[in-house]
Amino acid sequence: MSTPMVFLHGWGQSRQVWYQQISSFPEAMFLNLPGHGGSAEHDDWIEAIAEQLSDSPSIIVGWSLGGIIAMQLALKHPEKVRGMALISTTPSFCNRTNRDQTVWNYGCQQQIFDAFESGIKANSAKTMGRFFMLMLQGDTISRSDYNQIALSSIDRGHPPTQATLTKGLNHLASTDLRSDVSSISTPVLLMHGAQDAIIPTAAGAWLAKRLPHPTWQAFEGCGHAPFLTHPETFNETLERWCQTI
Repeated sequence: MSTPMVFLHGWGQSRQVWYQQISSFPEAMFLNLPGHGGSAEHDDWIEAIAEQLSDSPSIIVGWSLGGIIAMQLALKHPEKVRGMALISTTPSFCNRTNRDQTVWNYGCQQQIFDAFESGIKANSAKTMGRFFMLMLQGDTISRSDYNQIALSSIDRGHPPTQATLTKGLNHLASTDLRSDVSSISTPVLLMHGAQDAIIPTAAGAWLAKRLPHPTWQAFEGCGHAPFLTHPETFNETLERWCQTI
């Protein structure tokens, strides 16, 4: 593939979460967000990623928080983005009431967000364990498959600090791109688990109606991380789409 490809993981995880994509996309870059996977902290996560991108426009593959950052990159540095694959991504992670009193109901449930926020302050290890379970909720996989995915995808040698996890939650809570996404001119592949317990599928469908050049793919019997639980279908879908842009 001639176009550079960059994978961005989600909140509290690391590049290791893409372990089932690394062999399928051997020329791609799998980056750690600042403070994750042993990488250095950085005040500006968007600029930290932008500094690592190729001079040639890249295809950014972003999952959840990584997808939000991918959209912010496309808005702030459009010259660096050739296209995006957004997995389980939303323009606004949290539910909000707009100035005109209309409501955004396609975000993470407030009680879930609050539980993780308070949990990080109390015990980040247990909280991250609960978060991982929620990531795979809705997937039709066996307990042994779940254990294997957890064993293979988590970088236990470099857990994110409480400060890093809090910064990530703050980024999720403060970002609202709903009024901006229509100006993203690149092709976008949207992939979302139909049973996602963290970000409702409706958020991805909302993006599919407002991005100028979308391709929509829902995964049935799938939660928040289709690339973990449906890797063959995910990899084939991504590869096929990349060949079209």
